Amino acid sequence: MLSEFQPSWTPVLLENSGSAASPDQTALSDDQLLDAYSETVSGAAANVAPAVVNIQVKNPSLGRRGEGGGSGFFIAPDGFVLTNSHVVHRAQSIEVTLNDARTFSAKLVGDDPDTDLAVVRINASQLPFLPFADSKNLRVGQIAIAIGSPYGFQQTVTAGVVSALGRSMRGQSGRLMDDIIQTDTALNPGNSGGPLVNSSGKVIGVNTAVILPAQGLCFAIAANTAQLVAGWLIQDGKIRRSYLGLAGQNTTIHPRLVRHHKLASNQGVLVAGIEPDGPARQSGLEERDIIIGFRDAVISTIDDLHRVLVGKEIGIRSALKVIRGVEMIELSVVPRELPRQ
Repeated sequence: MLSEFQPSWTPVLLENSGSAASPDQTALSDDQLLDAYSETVSGAAANVAPAVVNIQVKNPSLGRRGEGGGSGFFIAPDGFVLTNSHVVHRAQSIEVTLNDARTFSAKLVGDDPDTDLAVVRINASQLPFLPFADSKNLRVGQIAIAIGSPYGFQQTVTAGVVSALGRSMRGQSGRLMDDIIQTDTALNPGNSGGPLVNSSGKVIGVNTAVILPAQGLCFAIAANTAQLVAGWLIQDGKIRRSYLGLAGQNTTIHPRLVRHHKLASNQGVLVAGIEPDGPARQSGLEERDIIIGFRDAVISTIDDLHRVLVGKEIGIRSALKVIRGVEMIELSVVPRELPRQ
């Protein structure tokens, strides 16, 4: 995905008792000339940089297409590195280069293409790591600082602001990723997996995508999502999700049916196909049914259905509301664990 004021100062001689001061007396250091914004960015960058790494991957079976890289950062002192799934997915070898130029081989702990997050680990300890901020407290307009390796230029710092919150975008798996942060902080190929931090140096997001050829349209996975997924990956090596075993498409429900059944939405998921012996088939679901609800959740789109089919639904009997013909009926379905692709 991320496959990326200079102030002009006029010297002034200060007068004291009618005589010009010497250059040594009037010269100001760079630190003194920094304004508050610059001090904030440079201070955060200095604190964050030791925990940011460059990642290089290889998959010899794909030739030169199997070579690539990105960024990442330590989330624990014992070598756990958070990055993007698309950086390390299907890599046969992973190398991590630290801020002090040391290079380590890394092993994939787990990755989740649906959220574009992955965790790798190196054999080292007592490493600097970054804390997460609570992304629910983010505000549009606050400072956002990115550190990574765009085009291989390690430890590159860019700064901007949080442009918008709560965006959604498609992951490489096709699932919708929610709670995405939009920022105008400059990102380029190689920034993938690097941290987006606030003025305190806490992680507010994981850089993941840009829109080309637009400028200033960059995106990061929110810290709360990243922290939750990273914990699951470290514990289980994967994210467990449930599935029903059907093919569906978004559809519009006839206005008369919406009024008659007092539906909350005029949209639903039309069942276009059902797996043999899958949960949907065993529930009695039929092709041409329109799914409008799962438990207490209103289902208007396939994305709504994906959102409710989380790991905790595996093996749990749940109510599935559908429109069949002109009738609204309720079925009982037991989702199963989604097999890893």
